[in-house]
Formats: sequence, structure tokens, C-alpha cells
Amino acid sequence: QVQLVESGGGLVQAGGSLRLACAASGITFPIHRMGWYRQAPGKQRELVASMTTTGSTDYVDSAKGRFTISRENAKNTVYLQMNSLRPEDTAVYYCHAVRRRPGSDANYWGQGTQVTVSS
Repeated sequence: QVQLVESGGGLVQAGGSLRLACAASGITFPIHRMGWYRQAPGKQRELVASMTTTGSTDYVDSAKGRFTISRENAKNTVYLQMNSLRPEDTAVYYCHAVRRRPGSDANYWGQGTQVTVSS
């Protein structure tokens, strides 16, 4: 059974930094893409950053220049270094992994970790 376990969330003041980590277990197949989504109260879940096995990345515009995603493929682990945090970054952050399959991809989600940025 695939499990994604996040760590590293917490409370930080505006301008501070946090590093999130997500370790995937039960993986017996290649993971094409790993990344992070977030959901703030009353808002839709949005992609924050993702990275493919080959290193291609995507970032939400508000994270560019402040957040950095990295990945250890051999360990099925993904990280999100978040710097210059803002109150609007407050949300539950979810780890996400995609397995490519013919016909339809399989998506896996972590339980989420709370990030709170105080002003």
C-alpha cells in the first residue's frame, strides 16, 4: 500500500523559512512526478510546486523565487524549501505523487501538514 508521509510544517513568522519533506513508502513502480499542493480555508487546492523524475519543475507564480522543490528519486522523497514566507502562504500542504499508467495516471496523496505564517 502506498503511503505519503509529510513532515516539517509548523508556525513561523512572516519572512521566515520552513522545509517540508515527504517520504513515499510501499512504492514498487516508478513515480513520474512528486510535488506539493496546498489548500487554505475557503479556497480550492492549488499546485505549489512539482518535479518530474528528470528534474522538470513547475511552480505557482506566487512561489517562484521563494520556494524550491527538490527530490531524491532513490528514496522516493520530495522536499519543499520555503523562504520569505507570507501570511497568505498559510494553508494545509499536501504531498502528491503521480504514477503513469496506460489509460489513466494514478494519483497518491499525503494526509497534509499545516503551515501557518503569522504577520
